[in-house]
This record gives sequence, C-alpha cells and structure tokens, in this order.
Amino acid sequence: MLSFWLAAAAGLLCGVLSGFGVGGGTLLMVWMTVALSLEQKLAQGVNLLFFLPTAAAALVFHAKRRRVVWRAVLPAVLFGCLTAALGAALALGVASALLRKLFGAFLIPVGLSELWRGLRRESGKKEA
Repeated sequence: MLSFWLAAAAGLLCGVLSGFGVGGGTLLMVWMTVALSLEQKLAQGVNLLFFLPTAAAALVFHAKRRRVVWRAVLPAVLFGCLTAALGAALALGVASALLRKLFGAFLIPVGLSELWRGLRRESGKKEA
C-alpha cells in the first residue's frame, strides 16, 4: 500500500528537481515503476498531473527573473502539445512491458549524457 509520507517525500524531492529544471517527473516515473511497481501507464498519468502544478510554480520564479525566452514558447508549446497528444495515443496502444523497456532505454542515454557533461564541466574547472 502506498504510504502518504513516502509519496510526500518523493513529491518533495521531485518538486525540488523540477524547480531546478532537471526533470523531477522523470525521477518520479522511475520511483513509481521501480519502488511502487506501478504499471507504466498509471505512473505516466500521475506524472502528468504532477508536472502541471510544479511547472506552473517554477515558471513564476523563472519569469520574474526574466529567464524565459518568450518567443520560443509559442512554437514549443504548439508542437509539444501536438506531439504529446500523438505520443499519448501511441503509448496507450503499446503493451506496458514494452513501454517500460522503451522508457528504460530512453533513460540510459539521457543519464550518460548528463554524466558526460558533468565530467566535462569538472575537468574544465580544474584546468582554469
């Protein structure tokens, strides 16, 4: 059974990461599918609902500090919504086991890319 306090702790951690723009929702997906053994499609639904208010809250602070390129917002939102709808329709037609494997396969290059960028930044600081 899902513990309220465990879910609250995961929400706190993922909310902080979302505020940083790091992808807290992705980690929330991992937590729900691995730690809670939720079906991938159920975790996706929770993740989408988690994303809306956390993104809105973070946006307020970023916009106040003029950290939003507004001319990029409309095309990004327009095409993002279109492809999100298509992706959701596609995901609902894919078996959960395959969807979980595809998500895991997606996380590997993303994680390696972040690790590589972090290592390159660290090596650049040492040389400076």
